[in-house]
Amino acid sequence: MSVVKVETLERQAALSGAIAAAESQAEVLAALERAAHAFGFTYVTLMVKFNEDDEYMARLIIQSTLPADFVREFDRNRFLAKCPVLPTLFDTMLPQAWTLENLEREGVVPAQITQLLRRFSLFTTVVMPLHSLDGERFLLRFDGKRPPLRQSEVNEFAMISLHAFDVFEKIRRTHRIAIPSPLSMRELEVVRWTAQGKTSVEIGRILSLSDHTVNAHMTNAIKKLDCVNRTQLVAKAIRLGLIA
Repeated sequence: MSVVKVETLERQAALSGAIAAAESQAEVLAALERAAHAFGFTYVTLMVKFNEDDEYMARLIIQSTLPADFVREFDRNRFLAKCPVLPTLFDTMLPQAWTLENLEREGVVPAQITQLLRRFSLFTTVVMPLHSLDGERFLLRFDGKRPPLRQSEVNEFAMISLHAFDVFEKIRRTHRIAIPSPLSMRELEVVRWTAQGKTSVEIGRILSLSDHTVNAHMTNAIKKLDCVNRTQLVAKAIRLGLIA
């Protein structure tokens, strides 16, 4: 057995052990940060899938070690709507990897975004689209300054990501059961149907309520979760595990 293969197996065993031992979301993130460093990356981010009208990355991030200044500048410039790469990442089940050099050479990403990535040394990225048992979509992303990944490393990354997300989901489901929802059952129903793209009138028909009553439940839910609109409400409810 080659030295490289032995080192790979030892790394997998160590990282899998750390992930399996995690008892909280924070510990899962710590294990993923350890995995990031083992692969030569600096940062790790777990984010939920965004809608077309979402404007801020910060509202979609569940856990991340990215510099706060990077996220603030990304959002201040509304780069989420200007980046053609991110939306496509949720349309596949396979890991994706790229380098800043490739993005700049192909010109698929606005220069302002690549300049920001360069300033924070985000030269190489690998992402893994993930799906929960109840259909929610997530993205696990590693960023840093290292050479392009070999295919064997991408495959290894995929295995580690799936294991970590499985542990993360089990903890999240347990947390969801243990902590009572701040929303009433009717408010949760309204938010769930809103997440499915239904209007107040359509939700009223489904639940046999007037659209005025539906809007009242929506307003209450927005206030309880300290949100400013329906889009933010749905995103926050998903992140808190209140809806599937």
